Amino acid sequence: MIRMIEDVFVKNGLIFSFLLVGVMMLITEYLSKRVFKNKIPGVALAIILGLILAGFGKEKGISNIAVFSGMAVLGGTMLRDFAIVSTALGASFDEIKKAGWIAVLSLFIGILFSFCIGSFVAIGFGYHDAKSIATIAAGTCTFIVGPITGNAVGASSEVITLSIAAGVVKVVIVTIFTPLLAKRIGLVDKNTAMVFGGIMGTTSGVSAGLAATDMKLVPYGAITATFYTGLACLICPSILFPLLKLLTV
Repeated sequence: MIRMIEDVFVKNGLIFSFLLVGVMMLITEYLSKRVFKNKIPGVALAIILGLILAGFGKEKGISNIAVFSGMAVLGGTMLRDFAIVSTALGASFDEIKKAGWIAVLSLFIGILFSFCIGSFVAIGFGYHDAKSIATIAAGTCTFIVGPITGNAVGASSEVITLSIAAGVVKVVIVTIFTPLLAKRIGLVDKNTAMVFGGIMGTTSGVSAGLAATDMKLVPYGAITATFYTGLACLICPSILFPLLKLLTV
């Protein structure tokens, strides 16, 4: 009987993975409301739980276990990119135009700020070559930009992994602190949400944080955060890395 149930889960791995994530979300949302009194968003707790589960298994985490093989597809690049694009579909471009040059400026400020912070962190951890510093710094922009930059400049797999970790840490921080600080920083309307998304950049963290603040703000923060990711993928390896290389010679 157990063997038959296991075979059903393995053959329908993607469906089972959706079910598993749904159960995780139910648990974390319950903990968020009942235990943490909505001070920590359920999404942030779900990310932390996901990171814990990722520690099981070998190279591919929990998806190395046959019954959880569908997690490799659910957590793969295709569905990830689909989720990133879909978050921006609810935004009105007329409203985005109203934000004007401030939204555009926020993108460059956000990328440069994250890159500088990431560079100091990389140096603090003992990395002094331009490839490693640039890769880890790009990871602090988002966990997508880090690997792209690392592959472009020829960084080691170890450093690329660290850049992904830096991006994930940023997601958790932005997710948790956005609803806590929203009122203090004036994050109350569409324009400020777009500027916030442009400065923070991490689509996952911005979307989750704004969802815990006000669901209506999510599309507007998500669309500038999405542009942030694309722009950072261009700027980090092609402009910031050469500049960093000149400074580290």
